[in-house]
Amino acid sequence: MQIEDYPRFVTPNFAPFDTLELAQETEEIVCRGRKRKYTQFYSVGVYGGIATGYTCGCCLRCIFCWVGWSRDFPEDYGDFYSPEEVIERLEKAAGPRKIKQARISGGEPTLAREHLLGVLELVERSSFELFILETNGILIGAHKPLAQKIARFKKVHTRVSLKAGTPDAFTRKTGARPEDFALPFAGIANLASAGASFHIAAMSADPRFMDENERTELLKKLESIHPRLSQNLEEEVVEPYRTTLARLKYAGYEVKWR
Repeated sequence: MQIEDYPRFVTPNFAPFDTLELAQETEEIVCRGRKRKYTQFYSVGVYGGIATGYTCGCCLRCIFCWVGWSRDFPEDYGDFYSPEEVIERLEKAAGPRKIKQARISGGEPTLAREHLLGVLELVERSSFELFILETNGILIGAHKPLAQKIARFKKVHTRVSLKAGTPDAFTRKTGARPEDFALPFAGIANLASAGASFHIAAMSADPRFMDENERTELLKKLESIHPRLSQNLEEEVVEPYRTTLARLKYAGYEVKWR
């Protein structure tokens, strides 16, 4: 694929893409052997304080995404880091505040699977007590063995972020094909069957982006996997980050903010 054909963000007349193809194309940009591209490492206050590594690249193009332009133009941002270098920088970021939690955010961590598993192996032997794996679930749904590998790490808790409650809404909000809507739910089922520690988040508490009918469909989908999943759902609202506002504008949305 030529870089000029690489999907950047959703526009009113976009052509839906194959998420697995985009994942492979993005990996070719952000991965180099065991190394992966990151933009920065520092601690933030979410989860009560957590050391965070911010990656480049994703396999979705969510219209309400808050992440910087390293999602859309991964070739222009970041530097390559090995798993050992990632842990070193996370520990340095955690040190001043004595933080015991870490995560990878800002992009899709499962894109570089071998790199991610290398990081998780090192987390198990580190002073960190918890690693939160934030993911859209696409590749965990496509590769069941990945869920089984994640489940063997005692310090890892996975947070699967759902974007929509129906296939059509999934395409409208992420740019991906309607048939790929099933992949995150397959990822959830794979994590559950593997015995992994995980929970579900969804952009479902903001009626500007998900009405009650779509929310009901999302809950039904989760209940079909396991009844408790809908009961413990972390529901989110869209926040007006600068990049969020830009992506909504590119997608042709006019949104009023409270």
